[in-house]
Parts: sequence; C-alpha cells; structure tokens
Amino acid sequence: MDFELNETQLAVVDGINKICADFPDSYWLEKDNKHEFPHDFAQAVCDGGYFGIMMPEEYGGAGLGYTEAALMMQAIAESGACMAGCTSIHVNIFMPGAIRKHASPEQKERWISRLMTLQDRAAFCVTEPGAGIDTTHITTRAEWNAERQRYLISGQKVWISVAQQANKIMVLARTTPLEKTSRPADGLSLFYTDLDRDYVDVQLIDKMGRHAVDSNAVFFDGLPVRKEDLIGEEGRGLEYLFSSLNAERILAAAECVGMGRAALRRASDYARERVVFDRPIGKNQAIQHPLAANWCQLEAANLMMLKAAWLYDNGKSCGVEANAAKWLAAEAGFDACQQAIMTHGGMGYAKEYHVERYLRELQILRIGPIPPPLMLSFIAERQLGMPKSY
Repeated sequence: MDFELNETQLAVVDGINKICADFPDSYWLEKDNKHEFPHDFAQAVCDGGYFGIMMPEEYGGAGLGYTEAALMMQAIAESGACMAGCTSIHVNIFMPGAIRKHASPEQKERWISRLMTLQDRAAFCVTEPGAGIDTTHITTRAEWNAERQRYLISGQKVWISVAQQANKIMVLARTTPLEKTSRPADGLSLFYTDLDRDYVDVQLIDKMGRHAVDSNAVFFDGLPVRKEDLIGEEGRGLEYLFSSLNAERILAAAECVGMGRAALRRASDYARERVVFDRPIGKNQAIQHPLAANWCQLEAANLMMLKAAWLYDNGKSCGVEANAAKWLAAEAGFDACQQAIMTHGGMGYAKEYHVERYLRELQILRIGPIPPPLMLSFIAERQLGMPKSY
C-alpha cells in the first residue's frame, strides 16, 4: 500500500500552491470584510488550466481523476482561502460531472469548454426550503408548454452559491407530479440553461461566514427552457444527480482537512512565538497536546478521504467511505479551528489573526451538503446492517 502522492498529483498541488501564494490571508480578509467576490483568484485558477482538471482531453481538459481534483481543492483551502476560495470555482469544476456522464455529445460541445474557460459561470440549483435534504419532495416544477415549445420552470431554491455572479444554472425540477409517479425518486429532471433574470429573482442571504461568495434564495417564475437543455432523459434527473453525490462528500472532506491544517499551522506558529511568563506558550503541554491531537485527527480523516477518492476513481463502491471521510474531516477540521482560536486566546477572536474566519467558513461543511446525523445513519445501515431510520 503506497501512501505517497504520484508525480502528477504532486505537480497539481505544487502548481495550485504557486497560484495561491499570490492571494495571502490579507486578500481573503479584505474580500470577507467587503463582501467582494474573488474574481481575480478564480480567473488565476482558470488561467492556470485547472478548471478542466477532470474534463476529458477531447474537450481540452486534463483528464485526471477525483483524487487530483480533491487534492487541488484541499490545497486551496489550506492556503487560507478556505471556503471562499474553494466555492468561487467549485461549481464550474465539479458540476460538469453530470454533463460529462449524461449529456449528449452536442451538449458537451456547447457547454464544457465555456465552463472551463469561465466564459460561463454556473450556479447549481437543487435545495429547496420546504424539502431540505429530502430531494424527492422538491416542488419546483418544469411543465412542457406545447405552444411555446419550451419547459416553463417555476418554484423556489435556497442556499444557491454564486447566483449573483452566474449566467448559467443547473436546476433539478419535477416534470411529473409526485402523485403520478411509482416512486418519489421518479419524475425529476435535470436542466442546464441560461439564468434569465427576466424570469428569475435572485435574493442575497446575509449569513454567518464566507462573505466573499454569495448565497441566495432563487425564485423561478415561468423560466423558459429549450428541450435541448434537458440533460439525459426526462424523469431521470435525480438518478443523474445521485451519481455524483459520493464524489461531493469526498471533495468536502478534502476541503475540511485543508481548513483544519491552515488553522493548525497558525496555532502552532502562534504557540511558538507568543511568550507569557518568560516562556513560549508552546512549551505548555496544555497547549501542545490539543494541537497534537488535532494533527492526528486531521491526518486520519485525510487517509479516509484518499481511500474514498481512490475507490471512486477506480469505479468501486465508495458510499460508506465517502460519508465516513466527510464526517471525520468536518469534525476534525472544526476541532482544529476551534483549538486555534483557544490557542490565540483573546486574539483568536480578532479578525486580523484569521482563525475566526476559518472557523466560520468550516461551519458550512459541518452543516452541508449533508448533516452529520444522516451520514452516521447511512453508515449504520450500510456498514453495520442496522434498519433504515429515515
């Protein structure tokens, strides 16, 4: 069993680290304070060719796997960019997975290159206020209008990132009423189309953290969508969506480890430099031991993330491992961020030391894209053979 990264993976991490070096913590603090989207960071990553890391070479991509992509996002988070940096580019890099797997050749030609070059910026519209994580019960509907030869989408989505910036959306909507389906998972369809603001109202959500990247409530009022913008077959959208959810949890785990490492680095530096009672506070075991425990927890979570990514890239089942990685990494990352604040003492509460921002941004991934109790229920059912509880 080889735990070393290969040459390609090391090159990906090294290349993204060089880009991130031009965007220090002071850059992200300013963006957070001013609630400004980091367009120049996203453009730098795009110019470096990283938006196509997982796209097939025939479309101009690098043709690499999820392991390489997760390592890239982990490096971004670890640089201090945290969730602001990751989510400024996330959708354009990972959302095309559904396009790559299920779109027609004509759709791939139309869409992929524009996403990889930032000619298009997309938002991913799935979550709804009335359904939460019960995606089978979303109420946004797409009704075919024979006269206009368009689907008309109406409904509401919530917690939609980058919708203030986007000109494209991928949206899941019900094309067959729930009561007319044999299973709740049926009758949902996936679309990728223009975000036409004549029919879509995007309202900013004021939130706890990640102020540099917007979160929104999105209201659809008869958005017209061509049949050519339907991905795959009508009614199979949830199936297409679920095919990428394990991968999303691997990605979230990688980012949590990255943020935890950033916090641990700052805490360790501070503990070596801060002198109280004529000695560095890092000499005190009450400071050392919690940080050492944070390191152990982060490294363990990272190994589970890498295992899940390897399984995914090799076409093997990875649901349990992906959920375990996400749970372990979110808890380990949160503990490391919290301990970093405590290590700094009162200054941990000050924005200029950055660790409070790390904690606020990591909290996003403790809550979503799937909450801890549901992940543990999934593991209990699939790995321990317990009856389904949800």
